Amino acid sequence: MERAVSYAVPLGQMEVFQALQRLHMTIFSQSVSPCGKFLAAGNNYGQIAIFSLSAALSSEAKEESKKPVVTFQAHDGPVYSMVSTDRHLLSAGDGEVKAWLWAEILKKGCKELWRRQPPYRTSLEVPEINALLLVPKENSLILAGGDCQLHTMDLETGAFTRALRGHTDYIHCLALRERSPEVLSGGEDGAVRLWDLRTAKEVQTIEVYKHEECSRPHNGRWIGCLATDSDWMVCGGGPALTLWHLRSSTPTTIFPMRAPQKHVTFYQDLVLTAAGNSCRVDVFTNLGYRAFSLSF
Repeated sequence: MERAVSYAVPLGQMEVFQALQRLHMTIFSQSVSPCGKFLAAGNNYGQIAIFSLSAALSSEAKEESKKPVVTFQAHDGPVYSMVSTDRHLLSAGDGEVKAWLWAEILKKGCKELWRRQPPYRTSLEVPEINALLLVPKENSLILAGGDCQLHTMDLETGAFTRALRGHTDYIHCLALRERSPEVLSGGEDGAVRLWDLRTAKEVQTIEVYKHEECSRPHNGRWIGCLATDSDWMVCGGGPALTLWHLRSSTPTTIFPMRAPQKHVTFYQDLVLTAAGNSCRVDVFTNLGYRAFSLSF
């Protein structure tokens, strides 16, 4: 009988590999846990890291508090988008969505519960799913990405019920205005589009790159991240990361960040987190000032 042979990687080589991996890391997605104490971040290697926000924001926080409490391999390719329900963490990559139990993740037991794939035009088409959005009143999930459409999935049955069309290029991000109810979508075409869920119609378009204070032509016009608390919106990508007043379609604050941003999140109305082309998640405790960074 042949024996299995294992090879130990020298410590120095492993440290070099990990350093190179962090150097080339992009954080594509984030989601806050149902309890509000943890932040999940997904990267281009298919990994999801869980950070303790309560520990990192504590007055007694140490550098170790800004490291993941658990990291696991979720997808073969990049984790482009994530969202949390009251029990589950949903993550999406190339062409499919997966579900994980938060309770099991925090116990460091990460088993996939289920996976779903939207209806594509051909069986050979596997566009990335760049954005996930929960619509609690409908008990539905909206998915958007490389096929330029917004797909709605019934979370109870797993069936896909409608598709919204209007973007002329890849969709990168989604956000929900619950009071309206409207969905905001941003994409490669440089536009943030507002959709009325009652009529399934587009009701407003903001072409961010056409505003001089936001425009960064050398980075392009694409919108890579988007968040809203109903009256306000934060978006960025090619254009600078900017806070907007939605009713007046007016940019009010430009954040001093050079690199294009891939994800942005409001947290308890006070904290804004932004992530992009690095292994770090920047945390803002007031608008315009970066307090600290979480790191893979």
